[in-house]
Amino acid sequence: MNGSGFGSKLAEIVGSDGVLADEPLAAHTTFKIGGPAQWLVLPRTEQQVVAVVALCREAGVPWRVLGAGSNVLAPDEGLPGVVVKLAQNFAGAEVLPGGELRAQAGATNEAVAAFACENGLSGYEFACGIPGTIGGAAYMNAGAYDGQFSDVCVSVRCLTDEGEILEVPVGQAQFGYRHSLMMEKGWVILEATLGLRPGSAAEILTRMDDLRRRREEKQPLEMPSAGSTFKRPEGHFAGKLIQDAGCQGRRVGGAQVSEKHAGFVVNTGGATAQDVLALIAEVQMEVKTQFGVDLEPEVRLWE
Repeated sequence: MNGSGFGSKLAEIVGSDGVLADEPLAAHTTFKIGGPAQWLVLPRTEQQVVAVVALCREAGVPWRVLGAGSNVLAPDEGLPGVVVKLAQNFAGAEVLPGGELRAQAGATNEAVAAFACENGLSGYEFACGIPGTIGGAAYMNAGAYDGQFSDVCVSVRCLTDEGEILEVPVGQAQFGYRHSLMMEKGWVILEATLGLRPGSAAEILTRMDDLRRRREEKQPLEMPSAGSTFKRPEGHFAGKLIQDAGCQGRRVGGAQVSEKHAGFVVNTGGATAQDVLALIAEVQMEVKTQFGVDLEPEVRLWE
């Protein structure tokens, strides 16, 4: 199947307005870095997600899933094949009769926390400042301020490699630090069900406002980044190790170790993926040389 023919097939599934050809990934990542995706596809329903993935598999076209692009470093040269974006186009949320909350994978953590608050449901406040979507949070068991996704997860609805839809209960999701069964298997997360508890909307909002304020004070939110660049090494804090190694403020091209929080690499303007990768490598080498600690990237390095 030639390129235009495949693009037409995608458009048959999601509509012509749901297929963007040669779309710069810099416009879809919080790092503001990345060359063009051959096709960026915006499905609006679960059936469309399933059909797009099935078409890619059948045609042997490479594909991957992108949420809000908050934990991704996309390559400068772009990517062949399909990027399936599950963000605003796939972001519904509802409260179930038993009081549980169900949200589609593209709903942002901030929106889900706000929706829970509006409905007097407490427990997801910790995630209100985590950039990205609930699908990403489930995929990597995201956490902040002593909370993590697995604390409130009831189940995660996934599309498997075989094209089967599975409801994975929390006890089978193999959640760990920045890890899940879904990540291990490379399954597509479609939606998640959260078990929250009744609470006062005013008190929930106060907690969310406090967490947002703390985050704004400590993190370089005014500059493009992919959030925390490195995972927390056992027994250490990545930011402190980087600071103690003398790397805070270090630059390669347009990429810089944030002067506000050493755990973040930021785009000061015009940074390329190669700049970021080179800076990550320098920081890893300095920390390993000085402290014997291996820093593992938390940001997902697409290639």
